[in-house]
Amino acid sequence: MAKKRPQTKGARPQRTDGEVPVVGAREPCPCGSGRRYKACHGRAAAQAVTELVHRPFEGLPGECDWVALRELVPAATAELKLKDGLPEGVPSVTLATVLPMAWPALRRDDGSVLIGLQNDTASGDISRDLADTLRRALTAQPGTPVQGRRAPAEGPRLQDLLDPAGAFEPVVHSGFEFWVPDPENATPDVAASLERANAAAIPTVRLAGVDAGYWCETPDKNHLRWVMPHAEEELLDALARLHAAGRSGLGEGTRLVGSFRAHGLTVPVWDLPSGMGAQDVEKPAAEFAERLTAALAVDGPLTPDERRARGGLTNRQVTLS
Repeated sequence: MAKKRPQTKGARPQRTDGEVPVVGAREPCPCGSGRRYKACHGRAAAQAVTELVHRPFEGLPGECDWVALRELVPAATAELKLKDGLPEGVPSVTLATVLPMAWPALRRDDGSVLIGLQNDTASGDISRDLADTLRRALTAQPGTPVQGRRAPAEGPRLQDLLDPAGAFEPVVHSGFEFWVPDPENATPDVAASLERANAAAIPTVRLAGVDAGYWCETPDKNHLRWVMPHAEEELLDALARLHAAGRSGLGEGTRLVGSFRAHGLTVPVWDLPSGMGAQDVEKPAAEFAERLTAALAVDGPLTPDERRARGGLTNRQVTLS
């Protein structure tokens, strides 16, 4: 019996110019190939989803503070400067740690834009996802939130949209009242979200004398969490030298207890006595910064005591992202 010849579909014209829109994985590819999106142009998008960018904020002014606001700080904002300036009708663009209802972004009634930093992202590149959200927020209808989506694989990143010379100056807040211009007249949903967020916020202060150092208060003890720009291996060596020499503390009752690893940077953490406030840690932190700079300049192998100190610090390292 003769085998049936497979029927072939006529070739369809394919879109070769311009960007192919992102659609559902099982939908026909917009390029006109006749194949499903996931088997055509969706392959590149899927690959972008799985490829993790370890330092998504590298190259942005204030990279260490971006990491802190993403992972450590409950309530903070920072004005963003766009490379091409603000579009007409957009008076300002503000980065926020969290927005009400976990919205990725919000265009207020006056046209200003708020971008949420601590949301889950669809791809392995936080910078690309945030840039996509920012572009859509700039053209959203005033008074509406912007929903999350998977960013196009070839879309711009924050590094392409933000002014590289623009200062990044976070402002830490005690609560989330910055969400709405008039909290007393907020909608019930937003008011409830605001109340829950304020109740969960840990008191946090950004130190003035060092870069990206954040004091926080917890019921049992206080902490200093300090995002540092140095390469991880060199930083751990320097911290080990200071720790072995008994010079890694920030005063009586303080202790360097380990570090976080977040978005390609290392975040040393100190335990502080409960009575040690943010102002009390300013001078010890500045003095530690000088000791660390000297330790980073030391060449040569670690001593046995320093290797043991380094091993202890490494064992107490926690990866956040």
